[in-house]
Amino acid sequence: MGKDRGGARASGPGAGGSAGGQGIVRRRRRRWLRWAGGVTGGLLMVALGLGWAAYEKLDGNITSDHTAADELARYEKERPTSLVRGAQNILLIGSDSRSGDDNGKYGRDSGTERSDTTILLHLAADRHGATAVSLPRDLMVDVPSCRQADGSRTEPTFAMFNSAFQTGGSACTIRTVEKLTDVRVDHHVVVDFSGFKEMVDAVDGVEVCLKEPIDDKAAKLRLPAGKVRLGGEQALGYVRARKTLGDGSDTERMDRQQRFLGALVTKVRSNDVLLNPVKLYPVLDAATSSLTTDPGLASLRALYDLARGMRMIPTERVQFLTVPRKSYAYDRNRDQLVEPEAQQLFARLRSDSPVVVAKELPKERTEKTGRSGSESPARTPESAPTFRGSTAAEDACG
Repeated sequence: MGKDRGGARASGPGAGGSAGGQGIVRRRRRRWLRWAGGVTGGLLMVALGLGWAAYEKLDGNITSDHTAADELARYEKERPTSLVRGAQNILLIGSDSRSGDDNGKYGRDSGTERSDTTILLHLAADRHGATAVSLPRDLMVDVPSCRQADGSRTEPTFAMFNSAFQTGGSACTIRTVEKLTDVRVDHHVVVDFSGFKEMVDAVDGVEVCLKEPIDDKAAKLRLPAGKVRLGGEQALGYVRARKTLGDGSDTERMDRQQRFLGALVTKVRSNDVLLNPVKLYPVLDAATSSLTTDPGLASLRALYDLARGMRMIPTERVQFLTVPRKSYAYDRNRDQLVEPEAQQLFARLRSDSPVVVAKELPKERTEKTGRSGSESPARTPESAPTFRGSTAAEDACG
């Protein structure tokens, strides 16, 4: 009986109310956890959906150059072979196309385009260094027979380098570069005026240092001396201007382009851009929207893998130089290579050997170039050639 009464008391109104209260709390807690889990799952699904949508948009922005790929495949047997596994050579082509409303602001659209800027970018196999070599647009070279837009083929000719792009687009330019350098071009990227401006604007401009004020009506530039941040339109005028800046030579123009690219590399690599999704997405959107690449690079994943391999390269190992050249013997307004120095440079790129650059070279090493610029390489004590150039780590205002 005592036990029965004890049991009855344990289950009486007071104890039952306490147990019921705890049950209510537990049920509320379970409902809250289910609700929180549902909201979290929903937010995660939304985030994944937005992330996938963003990825699909960026991936779809890139234009694949299948025409060039097909043409290059036709001449595969005569193209150079890659000598060092893992090393890559990428041809960067800045097109002067006036097609479209935006590009049309820079001149009449004649239906053709030339390579306003061409850079052969060599990435070391160990990704500890990158060397960007500017190829002068006025360089006299052998342009092979190329397929034109209408399907006809041209005869081989000796002409200015930038005419190759006008004749047969990316494929003709790549074949011309490979014949000139004997360096295999693994990938290529083409960007036009509009795309260049959008990328600069996407990183909120790039800072450069001007030794003197600029007032160039043709380039639409009016800037003070000193450190200046250039937006997209100003940056385009700055890298394209030729006759009114510096000594008016193409040497000065390419030097200016290299300094600007070095500053752009530094800006993009900064934590302010790469680690800030709000700033990174516009950069990726602008970059992918403006690019035409070979099929091997025409995806966000391929570009990401390329960028990931480059991100650890120290800025002092990102180098810029111009191929050794001088005035063409029959026309001082054209260029020709300085030999054997140019072949020495190409040989080092082929073998993935280090390339050393310096701002200035000994005077005795520059006399045979026929120019005030020092395009001819000097020799280090170890007999490795040193070329006139710069690195992305150099501060133009320093």
